[in-house]
Order: sequence, then structure tokens, then C-alpha cells
Amino acid sequence: MGLIEQIIARAKSNKQRIVLPEAEEERTLTAADRVLADDIADLILIGNPEKVHALAKEKGLTHIDKATLIDPLNYEKSEELAQLLQKLREKKGMTIEKARELVKDPLYLGCMIIKTEGADGQISGALSTTGETLRPALQIIKCAPGITCVSGAMLMITDKPEYGENGVLVFGDVAVTPMPDANQLSQIAVCTAQTAKSVAGFADPRVAMLSFSTKGSASHEVVDKVVEATKLAKELDPSLKIDGELQADAALVPSVGTKKAPGSEIAGKANVLVMPCLEVGNIAYKLVQRLAGATAIGPILQGIARPVNDLSRGCSVEDIYYLVAITACQAMDAKK
Repeated sequence: MGLIEQIIARAKSNKQRIVLPEAEEERTLTAADRVLADDIADLILIGNPEKVHALAKEKGLTHIDKATLIDPLNYEKSEELAQLLQKLREKKGMTIEKARELVKDPLYLGCMIIKTEGADGQISGALSTTGETLRPALQIIKCAPGITCVSGAMLMITDKPEYGENGVLVFGDVAVTPMPDANQLSQIAVCTAQTAKSVAGFADPRVAMLSFSTKGSASHEVVDKVVEATKLAKELDPSLKIDGELQADAALVPSVGTKKAPGSEIAGKANVLVMPCLEVGNIAYKLVQRLAGATAIGPILQGIARPVNDLSRGCSVEDIYYLVAITACQAMDAKK
């Protein structure tokens, strides 16, 4: 069974409640129908019921009635949620009038439903920007305990079983924080290892903190940052298997790891690669994807107390379908 099939199987084994706040969007509704047909998750669709039902009929979608459909302009809990939102954001100057307006916004409404434990995760981005997706999540759901930095992980599926976890690696951060400091980088390491467990199913995440230096082979302030981040990550999660700074070949190739970092339990065995900055992460995953023919799945947002994931506006039905399963796996882990 491949990784994608494993993720779907885990989602099916413990169905989670996932909000799709862009239910009037054709690809989203089509993916929702497939998710419901395959019994992967319980869905909460936010949109105008007449438009949703008309689109479902037009596209021949026969499973949409299995979802909970919420009209954001006529929701019976709107006032209750507005009162709570105003209280949550009172110190930021939130008025009840503004809160009543915001809970009519599907992205805010979905996050408020999660906040009140009516759902376990949310996916948007087919119509919305990353900022529009993240803003209500960070204002309402907030970051996970001990985390102040949101980041994005990418699952990389290669045909090279000698690397990573039978050819699968997890890269982070590839999506959110351009130039993390040592503290942020340590959080990215911990969160990416957690994603490797909850989504990729790694029983034993082994984290390499990447650099152009291995164990002092070069001296520079950006190397110092990686060394400090490695130390802080161990303090943040003492159980974490992590080492750095390591060059990419020392992290992945046993013979190179033994030579460059003798005695390291990570060198040559890493399955989680943490990049020193977003520029490196974004370039690295795209090079591996294009030159090595790897399958890249993500980015998967991490660091939020309950999973809220962001789609590309150019996403496919399959992208949305798979991200529902991924979000469900994250949601299971967030409850532990």
C-alpha cells in the first residue's frame, strides 16, 4: 500500500469532522462528493444551500446530502458565535457589530465551529488567499501549545527506497516563514517531526537540521543559527531524535554520514529534513520534484492548535480530496 493509500486508510479508520467553507466552488463540491462516497470524513459544507444543491445537481453529485450544510447568512448559532468571537478578540478592539459581520464569512465561521468543538479541521484556498485562510485560524484557533510559528511541510515520495523512510521524506518549512530565527527553526523541526508521525505515518521520525556545514566544517552566523535551533528543539521536545548541523549528503547517505558526522544517530538515516530558511526549502522541494520525478504532497500547514490547511487556487479535485484525508490525520493527532 502506497503512502497516499495509507493516509486515506487512517482517515477512514477514525472519521473526523472537516469543514469546507468554499462549498459553492465546483472543485471543492466535487471533491466533497467523492470524500462522502468513500466515507473518508464527516463534512461540514458552508455555502448558500440553493447554490450548493443546484451545483450538485448540475454535476451529478449524489452524495452531498450526507454532509451537514450550513448557510452562513442564516445560521441559528450565529449570534452565539458572534458573542464568543467578540469576547475572544475584545482586547484587539473587536466590537459585537464587527463580530456579527465576521461570522457570516465562511472562513471565520468554520474556525468558530472548530473553536466550539463542532468540527476538527478546515480546508480552504480554492477561492481564498493563504492570508485569508490563516488570518481567522490564528485569531480564533491560535497556535499549538509552545508554538508561535506556523510553517508548512511537504511530503516527498521518491523511487529511492534507500533514502528516508523507504523513499519517503518530509521537508519543512517550504511554505510560510521566510527567514526563521533559531527559536522559530526549532519549532519548525518539532512540528515537522509531528507531521511525519501523524500524516506520513513515520513511527520513528529522524530529523536532520540542514546547512552547508557539517559539525563545524564551516563557520558562519547562519550555521550558528542551525546549531542553536537544534539545541532549542531538543529542549522543546526531549524525546525528539534530531541532529545538526548536517549537509544534505551527510543527512541522507550512510557512508557520507559516518565519515562526516561519526557517532551521529541521525546522519545517513534522516527521514525529516528541516531547511534553514524558506528560500532553501522551496527551491529544494521543487528541484527534487522536477529533477528526480518525486511526488510532492502539500504544503501541509503545521503549528496551529487544530488543523487548518491551505489549497492553491489552481488546485485539482484530487488535491482537495487528498488534503481532506491529510487534515483528518492531523486532527486525530491534535486530540492526543
